[in-house]
Amino acid sequence: MAISTAFGYYCRPHFPLRSPLRFCFHQVRLSCAAIETIDEAENEKSGENIGGDSQKAPPWKKLNSVDFGIRTSMIPRTTRAVLNGLKRKGFEVYLVGGCVRDLILKRTPKDFDIITSAELKEVMRTFSRCEIVGRRFPICHVHIDDGIVEVSSFSTCGRNSRRDFSLVFEKPVGCDEKDYIRWRNCLQRDFTINGLMLDPYAKLIYDYMGGVEDIRKTKVRTIIPPSFSLTEDCARILRAIRIAARLRFQFAKDTALSIKKLTSSILRLDRGRLLMEMNYMLAYGSAEASLRLLWRFGLLEILLPIQAAYFVRSGFRRRDKRSNMLLSLFSNLDKYLAPDRPCHSSLWVAILAFHKAIFDQPSDPSVIAAFCLAVHNGGDLLEASDIAKRISRQHDVSFLELLEPQDLDTDSLLVEVKHLAASIQGTLSTMTDEYTVSLAMAKYPKAPYSDIVFIPLTLYLRVCKIFECVRGGKEKGFVPKQGSKIHHELLALGSLQEVRHVFARVVFDTIFPTDVTQQLHSTET
Repeated sequence: MAISTAFGYYCRPHFPLRSPLRFCFHQVRLSCAAIETIDEAENEKSGENIGGDSQKAPPWKKLNSVDFGIRTSMIPRTTRAVLNGLKRKGFEVYLVGGCVRDLILKRTPKDFDIITSAELKEVMRTFSRCEIVGRRFPICHVHIDDGIVEVSSFSTCGRNSRRDFSLVFEKPVGCDEKDYIRWRNCLQRDFTINGLMLDPYAKLIYDYMGGVEDIRKTKVRTIIPPSFSLTEDCARILRAIRIAARLRFQFAKDTALSIKKLTSSILRLDRGRLLMEMNYMLAYGSAEASLRLLWRFGLLEILLPIQAAYFVRSGFRRRDKRSNMLLSLFSNLDKYLAPDRPCHSSLWVAILAFHKAIFDQPSDPSVIAAFCLAVHNGGDLLEASDIAKRISRQHDVSFLELLEPQDLDTDSLLVEVKHLAASIQGTLSTMTDEYTVSLAMAKYPKAPYSDIVFIPLTLYLRVCKIFECVRGGKEKGFVPKQGSKIHHELLALGSLQEVRHVFARVVFDTIFPTDVTQQLHSTET
């Protein structure tokens, strides 16, 4: 029997990992005149020692963005409105950082960042709904419709830089004054593939750090020597993991060695920042790859020691290519998400808690099926158990977390479903208890000590709400979601109906894969 009885038609959107690229490295000349606005219509023609001898800058290039297939229609309307507003005032404006990298890769950027020659106060005067945020590194938030566009200023970035590496690195040959300003800003960024600027009017990509070449090589490499870069800002360690996971890139050798050496430095980050970085990894469509890299580089023991202990107990090696149930759950979650279609953090925390509960107390597949259906339909246990008992699809027998089917009667099934809900509630409590978390890796003295709990009380309560209906009975007035289409805006906001719907689908797809034979084969190999 298909799960469509409760979830609607079975549907899995597909997001390709990386599109084929055509890299064009010939240099082009600057356009004589910039266009006034960016419109939808396209013109189709159109070393480790710091402080010693000066370091040579990589050969820099001005590349035609059209040759990379970048069109202005790829830039959101709200971003274009800000670009056009500043351009009309006579300011230089560029897209900068990861959005340029993603456009080159034919990927959808998570967001679009703008940098301008205007002072932040001039940006404020240009837009009616604008505010300056941040003290240490102030930027402008420009409100366009319901969206926010971030704008930084060359002058502010220059004043707030902790170190001026332009005194250490030789500037590229042939830099004029504007090139020098752009080069200095790129020099302050984290990775070469993020050190790119796009002028959408001249249709030029400025590459001063060798970022396009590293994109071609699929490498994540720090701009300055990694031991210095990652020490200066330890958050770059997590950012490197996130970027490599999302793009399926490899690390440059010296960058990888420095990440391994400096893993424990992330303990200096505050818990709010850790939650933000973990959410970027797990909520945007690259959770499985992120967990694998966190485990490979010894970061999982610090950030999620309970899950690291599971990897150890299940004999999962650092470079294992096989899968396990935790990775399979997040692999299925990834199929529903993308950088521009994330989920709320309560969803991935709920998956972590669910998996921990059934790893500690393995369950009958029919119990998990009934539990998923009850979560989805707002706690109607009788309906959920009736559908679960009629499911004929084979479960994945490779998971240690699953018991052999026991052909439970309805009463026994309902008892077990409520017991599972209670176990998840207990697991959530342990995941947010510092002492319990600190004991997770106690049997493995070589692991770094960690008692980090970055799940705040508000998030804990939201996750509890997801499963509350299973223990408390059918919710009054609850209307189960109809059909299989996911409302991604509501999912990102944490809509209870959407979160429950996607949670149930992810768990069901994992326990009862559509092609068990293929699933088992991929697990064995």
